Amino acid sequence: MIKFGPSGNSQSFFDEGNKTSLQAPKWLKEKGLSAYEYSFGRGYTMSLETAKQLGEEAKINNIMVSVHAPYFINLANPDEVMKEKSFNYIIKGFEYLKAMQGEHLVVHIGSQGKLERSQAIKLIDERLTELLERLEKLNLKNMYLCIETMGKNMQIGTYKEVINFCQKNKMLLPTFDFGHINAITQGGLKTKEDYQKIFDLCFEKLGEFKTKNCHIHFSKIEYGAKGEIKHLNYSDKIFGPDFFPLAEVLCDKNLTPTIICESKVVMAEDALILKNIYEMTKNSRQNQTKRL
Repeated sequence: MIKFGPSGNSQSFFDEGNKTSLQAPKWLKEKGLSAYEYSFGRGYTMSLETAKQLGEEAKINNIMVSVHAPYFINLANPDEVMKEKSFNYIIKGFEYLKAMQGEHLVVHIGSQGKLERSQAIKLIDERLTELLERLEKLNLKNMYLCIETMGKNMQIGTYKEVINFCQKNKMLLPTFDFGHINAITQGGLKTKEDYQKIFDLCFEKLGEFKTKNCHIHFSKIEYGAKGEIKHLNYSDKIFGPDFFPLAEVLCDKNLTPTIICESKVVMAEDALILKNIYEMTKNSRQNQTKRL
């Protein structure tokens, strides 16, 4: 079943008197949401014991937890010491994911730095092979490394690059961040067909399971010539992307992803907007079928 939820906690979560993320699963369930992404973007600051408590709360409230690994992972860094640090950040991310009883560890795969893009992609491919050999020894059953599409020109992670990487191993899933894709393509996500071509390629190269169960980030993002600048709220009228055409594709293709809203400040509220758009689109499709 498709799941919707926020990355992190809305301001309203704290305004209503909540103090800790351990209270988030119950709060999200009461709001009508079913997913929650905990971001360790700036490093692992939570204890594993607290992570286990969060996982128990999520289980009780039927909330699917995902984890975002630190932003400073870079498998394209030629330095071997930095490579090992990136590996360790990912391995530690799985420790937290396991504690939280989640399935998806989201990762930014790297930036090209001073390398040519083709060199960076080749290095990441080699590093992924080595990393996957280590991960296979850790008994990470039903857990996936979700490579995210990126929003800046120098970052590795166009949707085609991500799909290609995810062909390497069964535990690699794509995270389609449609705000990032829209930013890197300078507003290229406008129509149903713009979204559909991404999923069509995913079906072709990764098959039904990985496509239907992909991870999705969604928010409107301000962008410039070099790509992503900052996350916005869904109410923004200047920058995209629009969720309506994506909802059509999700319904038409019968996709069941986890959709995480990364709006600024009102991420839970915007996640509910996305859920309502999806349900309205689905109901409309079903009514059309009945009339036929």
